[in-house]
Amino acid sequence: MKLFDLIIISIALSMDAFSVSICKGLSLKKNIKKNAFLLAFSFSIFQMLMPIIGYFLGYYLNSYFLKFNKLIAFVLLFIIGFNMIKESNKDNNLNNNLSLKELLILSIATSIDAFSIGLTFSLFKVNLTQAFLLIGIITFILCYIGVLIGKIIGKKFEQISSIFGGIILIIMSLKFLLEHFNIF
Repeated sequence: MKLFDLIIISIALSMDAFSVSICKGLSLKKNIKKNAFLLAFSFSIFQMLMPIIGYFLGYYLNSYFLKFNKLIAFVLLFIIGFNMIKESNKDNNLNNNLSLKELLILSIATSIDAFSIGLTFSLFKVNLTQAFLLIGIITFILCYIGVLIGKIIGKKFEQISSIFGGIILIIMSLKFLLEHFNIF
């Protein structure tokens, strides 16, 4: 697999995390750079680790895991989206920080697809170090920018931005559910 192929795969794997980063940027009011860094760092670490896990364990777990990966992503993203909408009615709907629990759930939910790419990497004899570094760097950059984009949009819409972000996450979760049942 060539470097160009790995860059395209890295960008594709980062798209879910980028979308979620924009949604989180919508709901943040303070500490934007700190939260953008934390979100981008967490997403990039999980995006780097999942292909490695898939690479080494994929031969044993991939067929079972692939049956449920879209369903797992649906549940996690739906819960986060629902909570964003529910919290939008409270006075503190614009958060100053991400909770560790939310950060971990979002990181796992957005990196599930990266697990299955690990098996593909082992089939094509991909340089794993090069692949996971590219995935991590590209994910970090896109997610950091995503939070900033969300913040810019969020300034214009204030309270509605948290509802909008939650709706987007629920729509993404429903897409995963439809994919799980081969409807979409």
